[in-house]
Amino acid sequence: MPMATMRTARKLLLGREIAHMIDSAGVSQAEAAAIIETSQSRIAGLISGAGTITVGDLERLARRLGFDDEGYQEELRELRRDNHKRGFWSTGHNRAYSEDLRLLVDLEKHVDQIRLAEVEVVPGLLQIEPYARAIHEDAPPVDGGVTVDDRVAARLARQEILDKSNPPSVHFVLSESCLRRMWGDEGVMQAQIEHLITLSNRKKVMIQVLPFRTQPGRRSPVGNRFTLVKAPSPGAAGPLELVYTEAEGEIRYLDDRKALAAYESAWARLTNAALRFDESREFLAKVLDEWKQ
Repeated sequence: MPMATMRTARKLLLGREIAHMIDSAGVSQAEAAAIIETSQSRIAGLISGAGTITVGDLERLARRLGFDDEGYQEELRELRRDNHKRGFWSTGHNRAYSEDLRLLVDLEKHVDQIRLAEVEVVPGLLQIEPYARAIHEDAPPVDGGVTVDDRVAARLARQEILDKSNPPSVHFVLSESCLRRMWGDEGVMQAQIEHLITLSNRKKVMIQVLPFRTQPGRRSPVGNRFTLVKAPSPGAAGPLELVYTEAEGEIRYLDDRKALAAYESAWARLTNAALRFDESREFLAKVLDEWKQ
């Protein structure tokens, strides 16, 4: 994906604000496009986070749509300032992020809430270095000279959001298989589960376990991996909400209401079926003891 058209968190948030202004003014995308002498398809691209707009056009569009408050316009200008300069993703460990994954990595730096359901593998945000290294040791080579060290560094760098002064709220539902599937050796698994127990005691880290012996209910998507993210908007459009799904060779970002509602329902069923937080911590301790035997 060319850098000029790559979607980022700021572009998506700005797109939401543009859509909000157009809807509030009661005009069509084509009418909004005429204000800045462009095409309807370009406006649609801006709304989807795939386009760019000059400061002058952004200010003119906002004023003509009735959003002439200087404070609001400064918020728009700030969203337009994208911090990913050319070459950002092609240096150091950033090279290890695939083009499809870069939007999620960028979003994680802006969100105030992450909810994630996982099977088989401890989520990247919770992995310790030896566990992450064990996962990547036999990964196929990647163009550009990306090494295992790059991949591990990239994985661990994403966890910096948990140590911010005001970290996001993160909530995980882990299938028991995440705790049983061995990566590395017994020592790695012990250290990884100890890390999960430590993290689960943080105020904004919530971990629930869905044991094999628990009846999840017929409609609970126990085999699905997905992530729900919510990024607050500094403007008037309300938060940005997305669903991230990943399968072999396919990454998708969903933001339509139908998909969001479906995954919200799936999340509700999973959290209801999983152990409570205190029960999950006790279960983690039990599995840890078994790894030590």
